[in-house]
Amino acid sequence: MEATDKVFAGPVPQIYERLLVPLLFRPYAEDLAARVMALRPSRILELAAGTGALTRAMAARLDGASIVATDLNQPMLDMAETQLADRAGVTLQQADALDLPFADESFDVAACQFGVMFFPDKPASHGEVRRVLRPGGRYLFNVWDSTARNDFVPVLLDALAEAFPADPPRFIERTPHGYHDVGMIELDLMAGGFAKPAIEHVEKRAHAASALDVATGFCQGTPIRGEIEARGAPGLMAVTEAVAKALERRFGPGPIEAGLAAFVVSAERA
Repeated sequence: MEATDKVFAGPVPQIYERLLVPLLFRPYAEDLAARVMALRPSRILELAAGTGALTRAMAARLDGASIVATDLNQPMLDMAETQLADRAGVTLQQADALDLPFADESFDVAACQFGVMFFPDKPASHGEVRRVLRPGGRYLFNVWDSTARNDFVPVLLDALAEAFPADPPRFIERTPHGYHDVGMIELDLMAGGFAKPAIEHVEKRAHAASALDVATGFCQGTPIRGEIEARGAPGLMAVTEAVAKALERRFGPGPIEAGLAAFVVSAERA
């Protein structure tokens, strides 16, 4: 993973929250929050909370529980804070998933919404989660399936390759869609001290007001932005428009929708 894959700063958090959360993350946040709260936890740790899509979904269901929502990127947490109308029971805290600043056996449940892919040492991060969970506690997280199973992404990748044929941006396939090997996920969790996890394939639908919204979300609301800007011509706006046109050709003008596919993982601390 390149160091820039973890950089969500400048205008990225705002665009991410405005366009990508409703498009990609909210449907799975609702699903994961329901699974977490069905366990009736008292104390929840969230990793890689981003702008708080899962945080908000869990907070709406708290019923006396508390959440400590963490992220490596303070700008993402700053955006999350602006989106939390009622923070009762929710604490936001900057933290590194590989070095959690919490005591052993501090939480009943840990959850992570599309963040595990960003952790440079996944077995070590799983081990840290295990350390802070009480015996019998659970770790629930989701990861994207392959690029081929998420309908917008192949169109995006083809358009980026056309814009930069010698060196296309690879963030989206390298990191967000780079951890979908179920066997590897199982091995990494067990290396971190968990029992063999349960892994479920979950499909959703993404809805957007326009192809331009999708293109802007991906090209300007993720680290793809930095990759495009680092390559110079044709420039960020021109590439965004080229991606939007490619999406329109594939999905049509006006409001568009496409299939999403991810895995939901549940592992118990023995």
